[in-house]
Amino acid sequence: MTDVRKAIRIDKWLWQARFFKTRSLAAGVVSGGRLRLNGARMAKPGRAVGAGDVLVFPQGGHIRTIRILAPGTRRGPAEEARALYDDLAPLSQDSVAPMGGQAE
Repeated sequence: MTDVRKAIRIDKWLWQARFFKTRSLAAGVVSGGRLRLNGARMAKPGRAVGAGDVLVFPQGGHIRTIRILAPGTRRGPAEEARALYDDLAPLSQDSVAPMGGQAE
């Protein structure tokens, strides 16, 4: 019996995991050469990824490093999306600016 690895397009996975609001934005990051897959620069949004792959890409002024845990089947709620990956370099509270001003 062969071990078949489930795979999905990298732009579609980034969209399903809710890293980008649209699939076009995800494809733009990949096409622009700003995403690395297992250390290698990617330029084709159609490249297949699967469980175990490590992605490094910019998002909102920060560099994200994540490991794919599952390929996903749909763009679901945030809780479902978080189950698709493991954040290898979580954003610290010091590096995240507050959304609004402080209340007085």
